[in-house]
Amino acid sequence: MVHRLTYLGLVLYLSLTGPAFADDIFDAINDAQKAYKAGDLSSAKQALDLASQLISQKNAEGLIKAFPAPLKGWKSEDADTRTGSFTAFTGSNVAKSYTNTNDDNVTINISADGPVLTQMISVLANPQIAGMMGKIVRIGDQRAIQERNGDITMLVANRFVIKIDGSAKADDKLAYAKAINFSFLQSFK
Repeated sequence: MVHRLTYLGLVLYLSLTGPAFADDIFDAINDAQKAYKAGDLSSAKQALDLASQLISQKNAEGLIKAFPAPLKGWKSEDADTRTGSFTAFTGSNVAKSYTNTNDDNVTINISADGPVLTQMISVLANPQIAGMMGKIVRIGDQRAIQERNGDITMLVANRFVIKIDGSAKADDKLAYAKAINFSFLQSFK
């Protein structure tokens, strides 16, 4: 019931804002509104699911700005944006990999806006539980968990879970963690 009201509120808001916002998201919501008015709830739900997926996609593409440039001696690939339920985290997920001349690699993964993610956020926000997962370290103003292998998991703005892993040394993973644009994530909408 809550999701239906949320979707209908979103449909109403976007229908009142007019064609200035016409794009794929708006079109999907408009299709849902038409289907709902026609009594076709199945098509309305499919259209709203599409709109939700497109919003997650747009959100993931915006997160790319949080990734650091390759550190000295490293190169990177383009960020990979994925949305949906392809992992345990539904919602938005963006990953970027970095390699050096020794073929060491670091991957930064930023996840946002998923129901499983909400549960993980509550675990990471609790220092006692987080401490059981690994060593708690400070990265700037952020609290993070560093595992024995140097992998790092952190919560940013109570919305984003960042995982840094790979074959590189713990110091390299820590350097990449420090290079993330936290101020961008804290102001990201």
